[in-house]
Amino acid sequence: MEFTFLYNSLSFIVLIIFAVCLLIQLLYHWIPFSRVAFYKNRRPPRYDSELEPVSIVLCARDAYEYLVEIVPALLEQNYPDFEVVIVNDCSDDETEEYLKDLARREPRVRPVQLKQHLNFFNGKKFPLSVGIKAAQNDLIVLTDCDCIPSTKEWLRSVVNCYGRDTEMVIGYSPYKRHKGFFNALIRFDALQNALLYLSAVLMGHPYMGIGKNLSYRKELFYRNKGFISHYTTPVGDDDLFVSQAATRHNTEALINAEDTIYTTPPSAFALWWRQRCARHSTVRRYNIASRLRLSLFYSSQMLFYVSFIALLILSPAFVITGGEVFYIPILIIFFLLRYGSQLIVYRKASKRLGEKGLLPVLFLCDILFAFLTPLQRLMGRMKVWTD
Repeated sequence: MEFTFLYNSLSFIVLIIFAVCLLIQLLYHWIPFSRVAFYKNRRPPRYDSELEPVSIVLCARDAYEYLVEIVPALLEQNYPDFEVVIVNDCSDDETEEYLKDLARREPRVRPVQLKQHLNFFNGKKFPLSVGIKAAQNDLIVLTDCDCIPSTKEWLRSVVNCYGRDTEMVIGYSPYKRHKGFFNALIRFDALQNALLYLSAVLMGHPYMGIGKNLSYRKELFYRNKGFISHYTTPVGDDDLFVSQAATRHNTEALINAEDTIYTTPPSAFALWWRQRCARHSTVRRYNIASRLRLSLFYSSQMLFYVSFIALLILSPAFVITGGEVFYIPILIIFFLLRYGSQLIVYRKASKRLGEKGLLPVLFLCDILFAFLTPLQRLMGRMKVWTD
């Protein structure tokens, strides 16, 4: 049986693009992503006497309905010495009264009341800075009002990551699981994003973190002058600070299902879309190497599907002598090689990070985000999300 390769300039170029993108995607899944998927925590647990005091800091703005849920969950953490610093950022609801009453009953709660905004600080950077300054302890753990720790051991797990040189710990915050495809879509996006930034930490190239599950030392915050370098940017109180302060030597990753913080998902697609575009708007401030790694992953993901579809249209290119087409089955085999690798890695990573129910929609979500993410990055760069 004799094989013949027939090509013109267009089909050959597309074939090369497909092969290169396939290789890049396989490398991403089996080198960085697999570090998260097959991660093994080898840190021995610490005795209570070895655990230093902690300040949990969160900002609240018209968040009374969330506070009544998260504050009791935080106070139930199995940890010997901690306080909860809650910054009331000019709320118009019952937040102020709730915090005052809570502080009278619970000495571990430290409310900070803000009565007016500062124009030169955008987003929650100013209230968060005030909360960090008000914290009594050097070890700061950040989260948000719309979050809930997955277990009572979350705080202990965060602090257990700190070693002699550790100044920052980056964790994962998945969305709560609800019914519907939209919920699965945004949870897939959170998982894929986590594979990128958590694997970067494990490989010694931290570039971002999520403020819903993030910890660093107050001394590190002051040494890097807080958020001053990006105070005009409405977002980035988490990822931009991580980008400027994290190094391969001072940063650790928190990777376990019991160490996650579950986040209330956005109520509408438009709200989530604006949040994601805003998040992508800060990428231009990352270092060059981090931007290149992100661009390489997202561009190869999109071009993989584009070139695959183009090759199907341009077929046949591989034929068996006699005219019988053999091209499409070979193409599908390579396509399934990439998808099978993704399925294995994402299955293990989902289990490791406490995500459930994503595998049935993995293929569809991956195709959608191959095109949605570049659009979000473009809109973020153009600041369309602010309109």
